[in-house]
Amino acid sequence: MPDPEPARKPRRFWLYAPFVLLLIGIALWTALWFQVRGQAATRMDAAAAQLRAAGYEVSWKDRVLGGYPFRLDVVLTEARVRDPSGWAIAVPKLEGEAFLYSLGHWIMAAPDGLTLTRPIGGPVEVRGELLRASLGDLGKRPPSFSFEGRKLTFAPGAGAQPFGLSAADKVELHLRPGPDDQGAVMFKLDNGKAQLSGLFARLARDKPVSIVWDSVLTKMSGFKGQTWPTAVRAWSNGGGLIQVRQAGVTAGDALIGSQTGQLGVGYDGRLVGSMDVTLRQAPKALAAMAANGSIPPETALAAAAVAAAREDSASTARATLTFEAGRTTLGPVAIGPSPRIY
Repeated sequence: MPDPEPARKPRRFWLYAPFVLLLIGIALWTALWFQVRGQAATRMDAAAAQLRAAGYEVSWKDRVLGGYPFRLDVVLTEARVRDPSGWAIAVPKLEGEAFLYSLGHWIMAAPDGLTLTRPIGGPVEVRGELLRASLGDLGKRPPSFSFEGRKLTFAPGAGAQPFGLSAADKVELHLRPGPDDQGAVMFKLDNGKAQLSGLFARLARDKPVSIVWDSVLTKMSGFKGQTWPTAVRAWSNGGGLIQVRQAGVTAGDALIGSQTGQLGVGYDGRLVGSMDVTLRQAPKALAAMAANGSIPPETALAAAAVAAAREDSASTARATLTFEAGRTTLGPVAIGPSPRIY
């Protein structure tokens, strides 16, 4: 009988192949992550250079990029941005994060607070339990942006003018792109502790102040320009309008609210248009305006009589708030200049 063939040694290819493929995959993913990190740093530098060319001041002391393997994290220390009009934001530490598969959506946080500098009023230090924001849809107008702050405090810097708020339970700001060349703007402030003088101080009487604003902006494709005034003028000249869906300010027992209105921006940068508003405690507010010198006493007396005649059982009256020729008119009473947008 012939000798049997010797048994073949077991092939180990399929034993090692998965580990080899895993190592190759890790090497390729690592190379991709480092490439994305380098591109992110290059794009940040290019964006900063573009803003500086437009008149902005952009700087940071240090930048660290990490987040391997599945995220891209950016940490900036002593970051600062200042626009040509004088508004500026300085952040001791700014943290940003995006997943590698979704680099168009960023989440940011300022754990050590920030400093907001006003062109005339000076700096205001903002601190809070939470300061965070998200940014996405950068190719749209407006981009998707959300800001949320909880348990905030506001403290004017040395030599700065007072700020309207000293604290707030919650502040939210949201921008959303919409269909038909529209964009949504939503702002909400809950239980703000106001540092007010004059009229609003008389109305609030140390009670919380709350604000809500919900609107849709048309013709957003026309919002173009290197600076805020340039972009607003271009948008307004292209027929852009603000359609108010909800607006309201509560100061103590007084309330002014609106569910409808259409506004625009005039050539002088001030609001134009009108809103149908609901007023609570209107006679009290008009009396405070007369005592504050905002309107003549005889005008306030006549307007208060009209408002009292229109009040219902809940002490609520209806009127039209008009912005025209640089003036704000509440019903028959001129109450001051129109708000300036730029």
